[in-house]
Amino acid sequence: MQPFNTLTGIAAPLPLANVDTDMIIPARFLKTIQRSGLGKSAFANMRYKADGSENPDFVLNQEPYRHAEVLIAYENFGCGSSREHAPWALLDFGIRCVIAPDFADIFHNNCFKNGILPVRLPRAICEKLVEDAKLGANARVTVDLARQVVIRPSGEEIPFEIDPLRKHLLLNGLDEIGQTMQHTGSIDSYEAKLRAERPWLYS
Repeated sequence: MQPFNTLTGIAAPLPLANVDTDMIIPARFLKTIQRSGLGKSAFANMRYKADGSENPDFVLNQEPYRHAEVLIAYENFGCGSSREHAPWALLDFGIRCVIAPDFADIFHNNCFKNGILPVRLPRAICEKLVEDAKLGANARVTVDLARQVVIRPSGEEIPFEIDPLRKHLLLNGLDEIGQTMQHTGSIDSYEAKLRAERPWLYS
């Protein structure tokens, strides 16, 4: 998993509340278990018309937001079904951070497992960030995980809270498997001891 340290990039404004996982990645795209390739289907029902052509009114079809790495939204982002394909699709599109007043719990947890930083900030702050984002490529936002601040284009620093363990895992690019592999020595020692004490388990 790619570590998350400091990200400076284009922020796409999505001033909507209750963006559910079916909006992020519609159910018809859930047949795959591959994490790559889903970016083109992210927000498909809003990004594409019935004939498959792009909807020019949707923010991610507009410049410079085609290259957004941060998404600004409103309350209850990621609600609905518990599909891990939702953060997969966002990450494959290029989104590394979502800023919103709050998130659905399962989506929030899945973000950390896939290297996406979900940042909770008050609605009033998110509204300011949406207005910043509407200025386009000249209004880049910086998210500094180590310092736990979001930096507006004006230079204003906005602090955010994050669980210390999740912060450590993101900074070091560790998912649950990577976290477990940090204890490989202890695991190997235990298995060697068990093999010596109970060899019949391995016969």
